[in-house]
Parts: sequence; C-alpha cells; structure tokens
Amino acid sequence: MYKDDFLQKKLNERIATNTLRALPAADSSWVDFSSNDYLGIATNHLLNSDTTLDHGSTGSRLLAGNYPLIETAEASIAAFHKAETGLIFNSGYDANLGLLSCVAGREDTIFYDSLSHASIRDGIRLSLAKSFSFQHNDLADLTKKLSNATGNIFIVTESVFSMDGDECPLQELVTIAQQYNAHIILDEAHATGIIGEHGEGLAQQLHLYDNIFARVHTFGKACGAHGAIVLGSSRLRSFLINYARSFIYTTAIPAASVGCIIESYKTFPSMHAERKQLADYIKQFQDATLRYKKLSSNSAIQGVIVPGNDAVKALAASLQQNGLDIRPILSPTVPKGSERLRIVLHSFNMQEEVEKLIGLLR
Repeated sequence: MYKDDFLQKKLNERIATNTLRALPAADSSWVDFSSNDYLGIATNHLLNSDTTLDHGSTGSRLLAGNYPLIETAEASIAAFHKAETGLIFNSGYDANLGLLSCVAGREDTIFYDSLSHASIRDGIRLSLAKSFSFQHNDLADLTKKLSNATGNIFIVTESVFSMDGDECPLQELVTIAQQYNAHIILDEAHATGIIGEHGEGLAQQLHLYDNIFARVHTFGKACGAHGAIVLGSSRLRSFLINYARSFIYTTAIPAASVGCIIESYKTFPSMHAERKQLADYIKQFQDATLRYKKLSSNSAIQGVIVPGNDAVKALAASLQQNGLDIRPILSPTVPKGSERLRIVLHSFNMQEEVEKLIGLLR
C-alpha cells in the first residue's frame, strides 16, 4: 500500500472538530428536502433528449469538440435571457472559475459578497486583481470600500444565496455600480427556472439585464440538467474563448448533455403551476413557528440555524430516521455558530410531507 500517511494530519484536524466530510448515504425511500431539483424536472424524468446524441465530444471546443448543436443552444438560451450571446461551460463551478480568473487584470479591483459561493471565491483567488469582500448584502460597507478601488471595478454577487436563500438587492447594486462605473457579475444559479414569470432569473424580472456585465445561469439545479452558461456581449464571449482556462483546457460538454439543456429550456418556462406550488410551500414554512431560528427566505432554500456541528448533525440524523432527507451544513462551510439544516422545498413535495417536516421542528 502506498505510504500517504502525510495526509492524515489534516484529516485528523477535521476529525477532532467533527467536521470530516464523507459521501452521504442515499436512501430512495426518504422524502427529498435536500436536492436542488426545485421543480422536479430531474426527479420526474421530464427531459426526453434525443438518445442518438453523442456522449463524447472528443476534445476541447478550440480543437475537435465544437459542434453545431452547442452553438445553437448558446444562441437560443441567450435569446431567452435577453443577452447578446452566451458561452456554455461544463458546470457552474467551471463558469465562475473561468470568468472570474481572467476578466480582471492586475490593476483592477473585485468586490464580492461575503457569502459568495466557493466557485466565485476560487475564481477570484486565481485572478491577478485585488479583491475585497463586503458584508452580506451590506451596501454601505460596499460603498465605503469602493472608494479605494483602482482600475476596472467588478462587483460580484448572487441572485439567490445558496446557504441563506435570500436575494441580493440588485436594483440598489446597479445604482451603485453606475455611480462608480463598476461592472456587475451576477450568479443566477438558484434563480434560474424559479424567479420571474418564466423562470428567467432576477435580472430579467427586475428589467436590469442591460445593466449587468455578465450573468451566469447554471443548468444543474431547477433545470434538471448539467452545465452552465455565461451571458454577455459578443466581446465578452470572445474574451472568454481566448482567456478562460476552464473553458480552453477541458473536453467540451457532450451533445447528449446539451440536448437535455435544450429540452429543459423548452420545459421550465411553462411550469407556472409548479412555481406557484413551490411559492405556497415557501410561505407555509416561513409562516410556521419553529423551536429553532429560521432564516428569512422567499426561495426554495430554507435555513434553520442549529449552532454546533454535533447538534446540527444529531438533528439531521433524527429527521432522516423519520424518513426526511435533510442534510446538516457544518462549519467551515458556514461560519462557526451558524451551522444549519439546509432545507430545500420542491414543487413535487406533498402537503402532508411539508406538514410533517414542520411538525418535527416545532
């Protein structure tokens, strides 16, 4: 056996703080209050893509991996989101990593919300730009820090935050960006398919899409597929093709996956009843009185704060024993003291299942 015991020291640190991660056991009998399949597109197998489509793209898009279907998808998705163009990446992580690592130069400045996703943070870390976080949705803190910016200025945030489930104050952010000639990068991952009459996202719901430098829409959540797209100008698309390393140096997403993405965009815009059902469950959960602190959220993501890794893991285990698939979110994924249950509501959950969940938390 290979002697890799040098890895054990870091693993022991996680063991000592009860934060060691492991792949969770899956039980198909549990009620899903965990996945990001908000509209049930994946669960209910609603995507019937062409089974003759290739499962291998054979290379990066700059070599052998480009093909007509993926360009057709980029054009149609960009049109749906009222963008000039788009560029498909293999995942939301790849999209944020590629975009943020290349678009800002050494003389530029990036400001990002303190609760931004790890993919955003990693992309910023790989860039040459100066970067500063601002307190979550705190526009006064952002404005104070903007006064020290140099070069091109970028403000990075999310439509819906993946752990708290709240929205960014996009209208106010646009106003501030215009005052400081800053460029907004908006991650719409948890808004795609959900926010807006047709699930078009927050920027379009608020008619602010022309004020956003780049929007990232991912397909692995409400869309029930896989991959992501960066929307923006044709100049931005060309820039990413030339400089985004997570796009350049990877095998392209295959046609079979792109076929599912196209099918999703034919499916989710008309799922009005599912979005209404989801909204009803969100209101029901927000109106309920629980014995734990509940985060304010109008999204499918509902946070129930249970401080301490031991405590939140024990509560999650109890809920799982009652047949509910709910996972604990531990520090350091969230700040120490804000450990939580990340409860995800879905349009396909049954009324009695939501009532059972609320009852167990009362």
